[in-house]
Amino acid sequence: MPALKICFLTTFMMLIGNVIIAQIISHKQNPFYNKVFVTTDNFDSSYLDILETNLNNAPADTTRFSMLNDLAYYWHTRNLNKAMTFTNLGLQQTATQKDELWNGRFKITQGAILLRMEKLDSALLVLTQARPLVHKEDIPFLNTQIGYVFERKGDLSKAADYALKSLDLGEELDDKKAIALAYSDLSNIFWKQSKFDEGLQYGLKSVKIFEERGIQDLDYDFTLYVVGNNYLALGNTRNALKFYNNAIRIGERYGFYNNLSDVYISLAELYTYLNDFDKASFAGMQAVKYARFLDNNFMLMRSWLAIGKLQFLEGKYLQAIENLTKSIVIATADFGDEYYLSQAYEYLAKAHAEMENYEKAYIAYLEYDKLVKMIFTAEADERIALLQTEFDVAQKENTIQLQQDLLKKQQIRQVLISIISGLLLFILLGLYKITRDNRKKNKLLQRQNQEKEFLLKEIHHRVKNNLEIVSSLLALQSSQISDPNVVDVMKESQHRVQSMSMIHKKLYKGKNLAAIEMKDYFMNLGNYILHSFGLENRVNVNYDMSVLELDVEKALPIGLIVNELLTNSLKYAFPENREGSIIISLKEYKSRLQLLVSDNGVGSENINRKKTGFGTQLIDLLTKQLDGRMTKNMTSGTTLYFEFLLHKTT
Repeated sequence: MPALKICFLTTFMMLIGNVIIAQIISHKQNPFYNKVFVTTDNFDSSYLDILETNLNNAPADTTRFSMLNDLAYYWHTRNLNKAMTFTNLGLQQTATQKDELWNGRFKITQGAILLRMEKLDSALLVLTQARPLVHKEDIPFLNTQIGYVFERKGDLSKAADYALKSLDLGEELDDKKAIALAYSDLSNIFWKQSKFDEGLQYGLKSVKIFEERGIQDLDYDFTLYVVGNNYLALGNTRNALKFYNNAIRIGERYGFYNNLSDVYISLAELYTYLNDFDKASFAGMQAVKYARFLDNNFMLMRSWLAIGKLQFLEGKYLQAIENLTKSIVIATADFGDEYYLSQAYEYLAKAHAEMENYEKAYIAYLEYDKLVKMIFTAEADERIALLQTEFDVAQKENTIQLQQDLLKKQQIRQVLISIISGLLLFILLGLYKITRDNRKKNKLLQRQNQEKEFLLKEIHHRVKNNLEIVSSLLALQSSQISDPNVVDVMKESQHRVQSMSMIHKKLYKGKNLAAIEMKDYFMNLGNYILHSFGLENRVNVNYDMSVLELDVEKALPIGLIVNELLTNSLKYAFPENREGSIIISLKEYKSRLQLLVSDNGVGSENINRKKTGFGTQLIDLLTKQLDGRMTKNMTSGTTLYFEFLLHKTT
């Protein structure tokens, strides 16, 4: 059972791995590489291994360089030496290919790695060399890295200048990522200047843009950390903890060791502020762990600083002195970041004072004072103040512009409403006139239709009367003839005339002057013929059909056909006082009419004898007229089946 579980787990993990690979690398589709943290963020910390494994399969230099540059840049969040190895490989390949653009982009990545290796001057040199090689859209990110260098050097004024340059260019290019990153950097600079309200304002603006962009990347993760710092400095530990935890979630998912060390340092300070020293100590050691993973002295120095501050507040002064001293030793002479170094000397001075070692406390305090003066220079303070003024003015100008835009929109809306109202009034007047004219026309048409309907009914009535006169004349004539064959012929002619007369009677008495309801018509016709033969009690006629309306052109010939067949059955199918039944059916199926006349009489011998008679010829002619065909079945009684086209072909 355990082996099965292990096998299932292995298979499941392989499936997940294949899904992750498919999110980044697509061997069968174009593009081959879905750029990480640009096209997609739907993967986990294995993405660097996936990139490395598929690097040599990349289809073109541009795609390969993009993958290699991402490998180099994102490895610097875990292992700086490995990141530099990939960077050097990229610089060599782009130099061989004489691809200046990608060579410049690899130089930007190299500068970012050198910065985190504490080689600030080398980083600044490489980034300066990259500027003429790259495109305009690469410059905001380049300026961001240069701003980080000056921030690490403690020159917050220049750091702010480069953040503003990135912001201006990002707005010009409509680059949301560049704008969000610039706001994030300004938030961090304001935080270091102890201007926490302004820092929070910029940070939240950055978070909003990142979240609208919909990609959770390294810079979004760092921004969450910076916003948490501003909340913590303002005493809002609840929101600070929320942002820190979110940053940790993203950092652990993608393996951002640098951000994880940053966040745990701040968490140590948060739990210290809450007097939860156990959690603070755990957070501090987590910060040390990730700093060692990264092999980054800047992170390691700050981690021991956070632990030393915690121990000082716990009253563990000897341990605080040990770890604060360790922090200062890690910060070598070219460490550069006076902000954090000043904090180490500040708490070291306080710890020595608590231990009543006032000489060492004084020496540490002198270092602290010197570093603070270097950080909070008049130039830096003036530049940050100017930045805040520019921001406030921009906000007011934006508000004024918005109000002016609203006024213009309201004016345009009022003009449009006036125009639309006038048009509606004009349209309503036109509609009233058209409606009035249409009402008059409708009344006239209605009167004309009534007159035409009356005339049509009158015509059908007169035709019916004339046909009945003809039928009466035939009946009168046949009464004076002694030859039975002639009498039969006269009676058949009378039935034909009567069948046509019934149709015209239906037309002038019905509501529809153009169509006949066939079932009712067949029933009247059947009753008439049965009565004329005196067979109402011996022969039963069944009408197996639903209500069906046909126009006169089809109803007349079909009525004559049914008349002939019904007359024929009554004459020949039931000799010697036999009883029987006749079925009449007319149905519509798709684009055809299906007529069935069937009896259970003695069969077809008499019909065959009469097949050359007038009735048979009439049925054939009427069937052709309706573009139909007839089928006979004489096996049990007589069945005749007709199929007619609904729409006669020409």
